[in-house]
Order: sequence, then C-alpha cells, then structure tokens
Amino acid sequence: MSRSVLMLPGDGIGPEIVAEADKVLKKVNEKFGLGIEFEQGLVGGAAIDAADSPLPDETLEKARQSDAILLGAVGGPKWDGLPMAKRPEKGLLGLRSNLELFANLRPAILYPQLASASSLKPEVVSGLDIMIVRELTGGIYFGQPRGVRQLESGERQGYNTYAYTETEVRRIGRVAFEAARQRGKKLCSVDKANVLEVTVLWREIMNDLQREYPDVELSHMYVDNAAMQLVKAPKQFDVIVTGNMFGDILSDEAAMLTGSIGMLPSASLNSEKQGMYEPCHGSAPDIAGKGIANPLATILSAAMMLRYSLEEEEAAQAIETAVSKVLDQGLRTADIMADGGRKVSTREMGDAVLAAL
Repeated sequence: MSRSVLMLPGDGIGPEIVAEADKVLKKVNEKFGLGIEFEQGLVGGAAIDAADSPLPDETLEKARQSDAILLGAVGGPKWDGLPMAKRPEKGLLGLRSNLELFANLRPAILYPQLASASSLKPEVVSGLDIMIVRELTGGIYFGQPRGVRQLESGERQGYNTYAYTETEVRRIGRVAFEAARQRGKKLCSVDKANVLEVTVLWREIMNDLQREYPDVELSHMYVDNAAMQLVKAPKQFDVIVTGNMFGDILSDEAAMLTGSIGMLPSASLNSEKQGMYEPCHGSAPDIAGKGIANPLATILSAAMMLRYSLEEEEAAQAIETAVSKVLDQGLRTADIMADGGRKVSTREMGDAVLAAL
C-alpha cells in the first residue's frame, strides 16, 4: 500500500537539514519496501516569497492528502516586518489548526555519547528520557478574543484569552496517559491551578481520566516548580502533560538538558495519527547556508514519523540505531562538540547516518 509523505523544507537551515533526512528516508523506503511516495511543498517565508502566503492553498491541500509531513523550520529576520497575519510562523500555526494536530510529542533523550555536552552535571542528566506531551491547538495561542485595543484613558492594551474546553483537555490527557502506559507508567500534569481557573478545570479532568488508567501513577505540579525541577532533578519525570504555552517553554528547557536542541525531534498528531514531524530547533538564519547545522533532530523526526504515523517500527528503530552508531564513531556537528570528536558538516553527518544504515 502506497503512503504519501509531504516534505516542507521551509526557511533558514530548513532546506539543508530536510535534504539529509530525505536521503535517509529514501534509503529506508527502499531497504524495507515501505512504498512511500514523496512530495514537496512551500511553507513559511519561502512560500511568502513565491506565493505571497505563508501557507498557500496548494500546500494545505497536499498536507491534507498526505499521511505525514516532514517540516524543516520557518521564519527569519527577512520577514519580521510583515503584519502578524502574514508572517512565516502563521504557516506553521495554520497547518496545526487545519489538520487538527492537537498532540505534540517532544522527547528529551540524552544520548550517553553526549553526556558531557549538557550544561548540567553528568550524574544529574545521565540516562535522561522524558516525553513531554503538549496540547498544541488550544490555549492562549489560539484563544479569542485577542488583540490590541485603546482604553478610555488613551493607553493601548494588549490582550489574549487563555481557554480550554473539556473536550480539548480530555483528548490530550488520553494521549498522555497512553504514552505513560507504554513507558514508565508515570504521568505528571503541569498546570497553574493556584492562579488560573482554566487549569483548575484542567486538573479536575486529569484526575477524572486517571480512573480509566489505574495502572498509571498521576501527579500534579505547578509550572514554576516544574521548571525548577527540570534543572534540579530531571530524571524524576517520565511523561509530562501540559497546555500549549507551558509546554512551549518547558519542552525547550528540557531540550537543553540534553546538550543541544539540535538533537531533538518532535511529532504533532491528530486523532487519525496523521502527523507533522519537525526538529525542535528553529530556522537558525545566522548559520543558514554554511553547512554546519545539525541534521540529526530532523533525521530522528523522520524516525518518529515512521513509528507514529506510518507504523513502521522496524524502520524507525533502524534510523535511531544508525544515529547512535554515528555518535559512537565520534562524529559531531559544531553544536555537540563539547565532548570532542571529529567535526563534520551537515552533509557529512547525513552521509554517515546513511552509511550506518
């Protein structure tokens, strides 16, 4: 059976890192007889330049018809002066909302070969393996009303609405409980229920859901304490579930515990397991075109795509094993050179993973 994967390189280092993941995907497609067909599309700043829209109708239609999407990155200073509705990031948000990609899975895994690259002591982070489940299509990033208004006093006021429905909380909660059930059976729900009514409801629903998952240990933590605990004792966590804004912040914090955000993949899924997969880092316009970006997060995102949307576990594991072998060989891009090793370019790193396959 043929499956369709849409490749969206995007902006900045996006085309460079997606090119390496593309090579790896095509290799496993051939090796395992996966029957994947690949398409290309424009999103973000590249789409603005070509079609005057961060998410052209053609790209959105291709995305709807695909089984999975591999995204590079969007954005850059070139487009910072555009109105908010026209900025590259709106293309990313548009894909998430139109495809109802409500569940963001972001693993924070410290590869043993990179223990010394973390800013924390090796004994604090060695063996780290956390999964953060972030609600992605609700909360304050999408809530209405929003905007900037002028008060009677003449002063301007910016405002946003933080809101979640019970349905939104239940569906992300179930994703998190299922993830915990497949891992260490520990789930920590992060909220701010001592201040925000919306997270009082969040906590009530998580407690209610726990009755459906008696084998999973549920705990609660305020977001400020969670941020502190992630740098104090991160290995206490197995799976963390939280809302859109808190998840945005905590997942980046957890990413840096591993030494480099350039190592970490992510998945954004809808209820049909259609997903968009992307590295956790941004477009890094300052190093675009220099051939020094780390492609491993994008390659590992491709592995997540094979696992969660295409249900090809053997192929996913083959990619992850190849990445580990490359690190064992001492090959390093600039961002993970803290422990020494041989510095390689973006393309050389991709070629090494290809050879390890």
